[in-house]
Amino acid sequence: MRVMPVTVLTGPRQTGKTTLAKEVEPSAAYHTLDDLGILNQALQDPASLTLEQPVIIDEVQRAPLLVLAVKHAVDQHRRAGAFLLTGSANLLLMKSIADSLAGRAIYLQLPPFCPTEWLGREGNLLPLDRLFDADFELREWPVGQGNWPLWLLRGGFPPALEIANESDRNLWMGAYVQTYLERDLRQLSEVSSLPDFQRLMVMAAQRTGRLLNQAELARDASLSQPTTHRYLNLLEAGCIMTRLRPFTSNPTTALIKTPRLYWRDCGLASWLAGIRSSKAATARMDAGFWLEQTLFQTLQTWQALDPQSRCLHFWRDRSGREVDFILEKEGRFVALEIKTSKQVNPSDASGIKALRETMKNKKALVRGAVLYGGNEPRHLSHDDLALPWGWMVPMNS
Repeated sequence: MRVMPVTVLTGPRQTGKTTLAKEVEPSAAYHTLDDLGILNQALQDPASLTLEQPVIIDEVQRAPLLVLAVKHAVDQHRRAGAFLLTGSANLLLMKSIADSLAGRAIYLQLPPFCPTEWLGREGNLLPLDRLFDADFELREWPVGQGNWPLWLLRGGFPPALEIANESDRNLWMGAYVQTYLERDLRQLSEVSSLPDFQRLMVMAAQRTGRLLNQAELARDASLSQPTTHRYLNLLEAGCIMTRLRPFTSNPTTALIKTPRLYWRDCGLASWLAGIRSSKAATARMDAGFWLEQTLFQTLQTWQALDPQSRCLHFWRDRSGREVDFILEKEGRFVALEIKTSKQVNPSDASGIKALRETMKNKKALVRGAVLYGGNEPRHLSHDDLALPWGWMVPMNS
């Protein structure tokens, strides 16, 4: 906000966008389009909401023409920090938004809390940053018992995190889905059948962490492929789901180009998939995918802290060799393989080794690490490490 005239903060409802915006700019005027009177004003005379600056405008996606009024106000008098817009939809993915505010706005995402954020752990994501440094030492990596099923079910929405009882939290998640279907979704697009859309959400949740086979998903949800494609786009535009894009290390290598599906909130994803208890989570045949989804909660937070220079990918070739997550920072990479087991051996890093072999610039891959359920950071080889994931999902909640 010290540089750009417009800052756009997007993310799912209940992540704390309004709370954060008011704390960052407490003296700014504030208007929320959830207020019907303000919404009517934004629809009839959007320029009137831009007269007082600095200003916070909440849920801006409800009045798409307001973005044009903001553009006009910036062009009339460019001033850093004049507008802080929030929305529970990704404006860049909404067809109804007439202008991207290119050159005038920076777009930031506020994902749901990750566990160490919620617990207020100082320097909570520093270990991930240190993996990029040449002088990283094993003793710097935090150790401690983890409980991923607990955090899978809790997710990252503040109201859900404050509910200790699993059955009460399940009730909240059900209400959240109902509100999303009956209110937020209808703001994004006309959906002819809400039951069909909810069925698609359930089927997509069952595929978390997997390659997104849209044709198979359409068949299982009893929907046409065009309808499935549109519904997935709506889930992504609504900041509910994301498609993780594959990393292309070498254009000549035969790579899988299909994205992987992850949910912005692991608690919401597990509720949709019918997981109602920690015991049920660990008993599933696909528990490894749900561990990935839980740790993704932390990785997306790491990426969101600096979206200009950080990216998340995965890697997989057509022979099935793969790396679960690749962290990118300023053109350098760290490869992460995720394991539920408390034991790890060098063969668990085979996907990382395969990735390294395919890269033209091998030095760009700073290091590889297998994140596992044990409690001892150690070397697996000269280039790869075994590191516990326990600190990312701490036992003490």
